[in-house]
This record gives sequence, C-alpha cells and structure tokens, in this order.
Amino acid sequence: MGFWNDRKEFDTKRAYRWVALFNMVEPYAIKSVSKPSFSISETSHRFINHTYYYPGRVEWNTIDIVLVDPLKPDGTKTIMHIIESAGYDPNILPNSAYKTISKSKAVESLQKLEIQQLDAEGRQVEVWNLKHPWIKDVKFSDLSYDSDDLMNINLTIRFDWAECWTMNTPGPWKSTIIPGASNFPSTSNQLNFPLG
Repeated sequence: MGFWNDRKEFDTKRAYRWVALFNMVEPYAIKSVSKPSFSISETSHRFINHTYYYPGRVEWNTIDIVLVDPLKPDGTKTIMHIIESAGYDPNILPNSAYKTISKSKAVESLQKLEIQQLDAEGRQVEVWNLKHPWIKDVKFSDLSYDSDDLMNINLTIRFDWAECWTMNTPGPWKSTIIPGASNFPSTSNQLNFPLG
C-alpha cells in the first residue's frame, strides 16, 4: 500500500528538514550537503559474441558541503584550525619543518560527520554516519564589488564508507528531538581499520 493511502504515513522526507554535525562548525552555518553515494566497479567476460558483467568493489564518492562564513565564530579560521589540527603547519621552523598531515589526525580533526534527516516534529528519520571523514578540498568564496551575496566556504569530504540508519532499521529505535545525540543501535561490532 502506498503512503498516500495511509493518512498517518502521508508525510515524506523533505529536502529542507536536516542538520549536519561535525567538529567546531555550528549546524546553522551549514547551507547544503550532498548525501553519500557510491559506485560499484564491474568486470566483464567475453565469450564469442556475448559479454557478461560481474559486480566488483564498492567505492564511496566524496560529498560536498557548503558553509556560510560567519564573523563569529569565524568560519574561515575554524576551517584553517581543522586543517592545522590534521597536521598542516605552514611555519618552517625546526620544531615543525618535518610535520605532515596524517589520516589519523585528519579524521580526528573532524571527530565525526553525521547527516540527520528530520520529520515535521524534528525527530530523526534517517541518519548517515560517515566513517573516517577528512577534508579533501576547500574553496573560499570569491570577492566582487558587483555582489552582495553571503560569503561561503565549499568543502569536499572524503570518507571510507558510510552507515545509514532509518526509523525502519531493525533494533532499538528511539527518535531524538534535535539537538541531541542519535540513539541508533550500537555498531561496535563493525570492523575498525588503522588510520595511521
């Protein structure tokens, strides 16, 4: 039975009902975010006049996040602090000349990246938890005397994989009014790979 036949389930997910959470960035400063997506590689086998295709590895694609750049807390300074926490140090001094970015520090600088879709009451109906996220690209808005637009910061995020929980996921579901920590079933049994 379609949702349109059940008055209690008539509502659908909406593009504007969401929050994204990651380290040091206020949720209200995040203007847009792309949801995780992935591609499956393929390999083929040919026999005479036929070609047969077989699925291969799953590879998760990067996501894009657009932030508004507020004065306080300063968006640009926040992003630069995250990059420096990942191991980047522009100072060529004896104590820092050999420092470089590592995956463990890059992931730790974001701490977590979670995308929460909400219903009309502000309850979580879908949550994406991105595993081992780190900032791959940063682009600050251009300046122009011809524009009075708000300044933005465009981020590209790389991650290893993502987990998705919905209100229909088996397990002890407890929807939480935002703000608040998500109450999804524990995923402690997932494999953890070294980040060194």
